[in-house]
Amino acid sequence: MNYKHLHYFWAAAKAGGIVRAGQQLNISPQTLSGQIKLLEDRLGCALFRKAGRGLELTDEGHLAVGYADQIFALGAELEARIGKTSGVAATLDFRVGLADSVPKSIAYRLLEPALAAAANVRLICHEGKLTDLLGQLAVQRLDLVLADEPLGRQSGMKAFNHALGSTAMSFFATPELKRSLKGAFPACLDDAPMLLPGHASAMRQRFDLWLASHRIRPRVIGEFDDAALMKAFGGEGRGVFMTPAVLESETAAQYGVRVVGRSDELVEEFHAISTERRITHPCVAAITSSARDQFFAD
Repeated sequence: MNYKHLHYFWAAAKAGGIVRAGQQLNISPQTLSGQIKLLEDRLGCALFRKAGRGLELTDEGHLAVGYADQIFALGAELEARIGKTSGVAATLDFRVGLADSVPKSIAYRLLEPALAAAANVRLICHEGKLTDLLGQLAVQRLDLVLADEPLGRQSGMKAFNHALGSTAMSFFATPELKRSLKGAFPACLDDAPMLLPGHASAMRQRFDLWLASHRIRPRVIGEFDDAALMKAFGGEGRGVFMTPAVLESETAAQYGVRVVGRSDELVEEFHAISTERRITHPCVAAITSSARDQFFAD
């Protein structure tokens, strides 16, 4: 394979088009198209297809971009390590997969210690579905996956769970909505307007069982895969919502809401999943240590 052709394709995919990539690479669009066509001929498939007046990646094109990301990242790593022998400090790339069900505020608190774990750490975060991230971890495209559920035995992959900590859940509402609720918590949630996490969330499944055990039937106003969007609606008084208790002060200050109640029966757990049974990566060690000794301990 001609890696110069691969680089031209990768640049076009990242730039969002042939013309823009040509401007960035200082070559004509015709030359760039020709080079990409040679790569397509070599691979035996189309990497781009027409979409209106522009181009979009084919399924094979998306797959090729993923491999190109890794190839050129390794090239940068090689450059950094050779640079180290020349007196230039090497950069340690730390690639983390973040399950989209993990609240962003918690993700930041967990990941922030990694930046101080070693000199010149470069944090590279990828967000997505847990199953997709575990696939990338299995082929060593990620160093770590952060999730709100452990890796199940049924996954069949060789990886290990490192428990970071757990937190109870707190329920919030605007002051006006809180005053309208009747009775003590949790009975006050019966027939109350509620904003819930989506059904794909591990917490949603536990929450539905919790409601049934307390014989509570709220009026579900909305369901959200994005916790930040759910909180935004909650901050406008659209319904009661829940979030990890470790974020109580931050949530109240940011969205102008008040705590309605807390439940120790609803517990959200957070895990670091890696291919290491015994943690040796300095960034992973910093994350696990800080989470257990400070963030969740407090």
